[in-house]
Amino acid sequence: MTTAPAAPATLNGGSPPVSLARDGDVATLTLSNPRRKNAMTPQAWRMLREALVEVSRSDARVLVVTGAGTDFCAGADLSTREDRPPAPMASMAEVNDACLALHRLPVPTVARVDGVAVGAGMNLALGCDFVVASDRARFSEIFVKRGMSVDFGGSWLLPRLVGLRRAKELVLLGEIIGAAEALDAGLVREVVPAGELDAAVAALAARLATGAPVAMRQSKRMLTDSFEAGLERALEDEARSQEINFGTDDLAEAVAAFHDKRDPRFTGR
Repeated sequence: MTTAPAAPATLNGGSPPVSLARDGDVATLTLSNPRRKNAMTPQAWRMLREALVEVSRSDARVLVVTGAGTDFCAGADLSTREDRPPAPMASMAEVNDACLALHRLPVPTVARVDGVAVGAGMNLALGCDFVVASDRARFSEIFVKRGMSVDFGGSWLLPRLVGLRRAKELVLLGEIIGAAEALDAGLVREVVPAGELDAAVAALAARLATGAPVAMRQSKRMLTDSFEAGLERALEDEARSQEINFGTDDLAEAVAAFHDKRDPRFTGR
């Protein structure tokens, strides 16, 4: 599965700013603007949303989000100027559409973070279900130092991840924190040496890809909705999900594998 951008969808005649590749059950989305630390142009936001929608419609079981070169993403590319730039609200609509596409994605997502993940790039990483970072990764909600407010869902996401007080520190101070501090704060799952980053991400993606797709998609949706759902609705959603699971081949395979003392081989059916 790869994107097929038209000729204008490139940076300085080079690679497209967002590309999508597939290796078995794992899709990989790559941000590619390495000379600008993979900062996102208006075009890149649109392509990001399109790529995420493509993944949601595919049979991929896991999505890895990464950046080309030695950085993840430096947020919005403030150096770009369009001939007829849209109004700020129109520009933010494209950013918001990409954010919603990420959070609506039914499959597990893994952010592979090397180098900088700042501004919207930090919130893009944190919007993934898992963040695996190299020991040279750096994170910052840098908006305040650019005269801007937090975006790409950070105002919603950060309090849920680290609590309101810590979220205010990250956003209102805009300080850069290293990978070890991000790990201590619960922002990332794992920190590994830069040379081991690919292997660590591949191992996690492979592990996620072996799970039962139907059951995992339902569990992810319920967890995402949990802050807006009361207990009664959560229990109803769980019952409805289990009813769906009991009709799948995967549940029968799980039972058979249990009796055969082997690992199950889930098909998503």
